[in-house]
Formats: sequence, structure tokens, C-alpha cells
Amino acid sequence: MSIITAGAVAERATTQPYRPTGSTPLLPVVGADLFVPLVTGDRVRYVNLDYAATAPALASVAERVTDRMNYYSSVHRGAGWTSVVSTALYEQARETVAEFVNARESDVVVFTRNTTDSLNLLASVVPEGCRVIHLDAEHHGNLLSWERCEHVVVPVLRDLAETLAALESALAAAASRGDRDAVPAMIAVTGASNVTGETPPLAEIVALARAYGARVAVDGAQLVPHRRVDLAEAGIDYLAFSGHKMYAPFGAGVLVGKRDWLDDGPPYLRGGGAVHEVNRAGVDWAPAPARHEGGTPNLLGAIALAAACESLAALPDGSLHAHERALRGRLEAGLAELPDVKILRIWPDADVDRVAVVGFTIEGRDPQRVATWLSAEYGIGVRHGRFCAHQLVSVLAPENSQALRASLGVGSTTYDVDRLVTALRQFAVSGEFWNYARQDGQWVPSPDPRTWGPAGEYRDYVGPCRT
Repeated sequence: MSIITAGAVAERATTQPYRPTGSTPLLPVVGADLFVPLVTGDRVRYVNLDYAATAPALASVAERVTDRMNYYSSVHRGAGWTSVVSTALYEQARETVAEFVNARESDVVVFTRNTTDSLNLLASVVPEGCRVIHLDAEHHGNLLSWERCEHVVVPVLRDLAETLAALESALAAAASRGDRDAVPAMIAVTGASNVTGETPPLAEIVALARAYGARVAVDGAQLVPHRRVDLAEAGIDYLAFSGHKMYAPFGAGVLVGKRDWLDDGPPYLRGGGAVHEVNRAGVDWAPAPARHEGGTPNLLGAIALAAACESLAALPDGSLHAHERALRGRLEAGLAELPDVKILRIWPDADVDRVAVVGFTIEGRDPQRVATWLSAEYGIGVRHGRFCAHQLVSVLAPENSQALRASLGVGSTTYDVDRLVTALRQFAVSGEFWNYARQDGQWVPSPDPRTWGPAGEYRDYVGPCRT
């Protein structure tokens, strides 16, 4: 293929200009007005459709962290004023998170690095003899964490009723053996699929678990940013989620749940702060949460996570659900009109709620190349690959075991959705206008006229801006 000139691409891109629809974000996010370079030499406002991987920071979160940075100091045991304030802010953040998910009085909130870290912590305290049951459709964080425990993998079935029946069979088998007084099993299940956005019926799963004396742990990484979770009402025993997926960067996650296993299990992060006393006779470990938070804690991460919880909790009832439902519906309707596009579903015939995560494939097209094209020629960011859910994607997208994913959130608008649909419609008609080549196993623009500085900044850019 000969190289198409930048001018030709720019002409094509401007023949059908994108026009805002008038919708507004539900909450302001940092980077909403970011302009990015195209291979054409133009700049366009970036369309972020990758919320499910890492959501942008809420403006309120950035403001809170900037303000609290004045008091940033050591947490716990410091007598200086900033240390006293930092300790109060850290423990206040713990209370805010507990309130956000309506944790029970007996629950404990442990700050971690992310959802995967939280699930690994939980796996480390599961008592001997308790069998962990999970689907093979899980994100790797909720799939690989349990390898250290006695566990049973239940294959996901395309019929939801059959999948629930398979879970019940595994529960019955676990309950029929061993000490009848012990917890025989724990179901570990995603709250919302990071591939399709589908939410399994948690109420039914909790009811099944209770019938066999089992517990339930929920991977809430994709659920909590989109739906309010009430631990007390839902009867969930453990909930794990990440700050970076709910508009709170700085690397904090959380595990909320029953205290007994967390108090009795081995310390997850051994070090200062996790103990009452260390002497030559041994170690007197502190109870949870300190037991698992050894070392200097991530104060700013905890503050950011709490600020995000406050902002999401302040939204009018139902507004987040309605906002995302409208955007997801518009996106799926647009994709359905395009040739060779298939929207991925685990249970296509089941009436389950779905968050604003849409996985799809384009027949005969390499997802990574399409994602690269969207970025290089249109300034649109989507996810491609297997989304750390290899087994599920290999079932839903058997052509090459990869897919594309567009995910939305509080900062998304119908304008963003229309930008993607319009670009893919143009792709179906005209294809690519730039050259692409394989480099280190990935498709990249060839050549790529965009120049990056040593610190990652874009430099020497003089092209025009287009909204």
C-alpha cells in the first residue's frame, strides 16, 4: 500500500465533522478537554472510551488531594500536627468507604493497592477446609488469586440457569464433606463483567450460598463505579474494588468484609504498623485492618478513594444508572447498524443488568489494528485484546481470541459515543488512510509523524485543532 498523505486524511476526516449533541458529563473529570495529535498533523479532543481499564480522575478528587497535600505526613504514632491530621484523614477515609458501601458494624475496611491485591489478601486468610468456587469467566484477579486455596472452577455456560445450577452442584459437594461446623465454601464472583458489562444475579448467588452455609466474595472492580452496593442489604460477605476504576488515582484499593477471617489469618503485609509488640520471644500481631497494612500506608490513595465515594454518593438517586444506560443503549444501537460488528454477551438470552462496558468484534479485523487506527486517525481511545479474561474472551471471540471494548462513565457524553460510531462507519466504507506496520508484534502507524519528548510530552506540534 502506498502512503496516503496527511492532507488526504485530514480532508477525509473533515468531510463529515463531528457535532456535539448537547449532552453533558454527569460529573467533571480531569482531562476532559485534552487535545491529542493525529497522524494527519491535526489535533482533536480526545475521546476516552477506556474507563473500564483506568477511569480519569474526578475533578473533585484532584481538588481534594491537592488541598490535603498540605498536611501530607506520617500516619499513626506521629506527634507533629501534620502527622496528627494525616492520621485523622486516613482513618476518616476508612469510615467514608465503609459508609459508601453500607458496611455492617462488624465489617472491617482494609486498604490495599487494587482489586487484585484485595482478592489475594482474602485468599491468604481463607481457612483450611474452605473450598473457593468461582467461574472460569472471571478476570484474572478473581481467577488466579484462588490457586493458593482449595478451589473449584465452574465453566461458564451460555445459559444463565445452567450456570447457576452448576454453582449449586459445586456448593452441595463442598457442604457434604468435612466439619459441618466450618464454612464449607465461598463463592467468588464478579459483580460486573469487564468484557461485556453483564452483572450476574448476585441476590440469587447469595441465596444459594446461604442455603449451603457458604460465604460470597464479590470482585467489585467494574460494579462499584457504576452501581451502588449495599453490603448489609445484599448479604455479601466480602467486597473488593479499586480506586483507579472509580475516578480516584494514586494506587489505592479496598477489601471490605467480615472481620473473623481477617483477624485470624496470617498478616498479609508484615512490617511496622501491623504489630502490637515485637521481642525476642516472638510477635504479637495487631487485628485487622492494621494486621494487613504493614509499612507506611498510601494516605493520598485513601483520601482520593474516599473523595470519589463522596462524589458518587452525592449524585441523585438513579442518575448514574440512567446516564450510563442511555449512553450504552446509544452505543449498542450504533454498533448494531455497522456491518460485521458483533456485540459480545455471556448470556445473550438472560435479562441481566449491564454496566456501561461494551465488548465487540469486527469480523475479519485485527482488534489491535483497529484500536491503533482509531487512535492515530481519530483520537479515540478504546481497549483491545483479552482484558485479563483470557478464557472468557476465547469463548466469546473465537476468531482470534481478542476483541475491542468501549467503556463509559460519568465523564462520557453522547458526543463521545457518536465519535466512535461515526469513525467505525467511515472505516466500513473507506478503510484506513494511513499505513500501518508490525513492530514488536504490534500494529503501529508507519511512519508515525507524532514526536514525543524524553519525558513523554508531545513537542514541536503546530497543527490545527478540531473539536
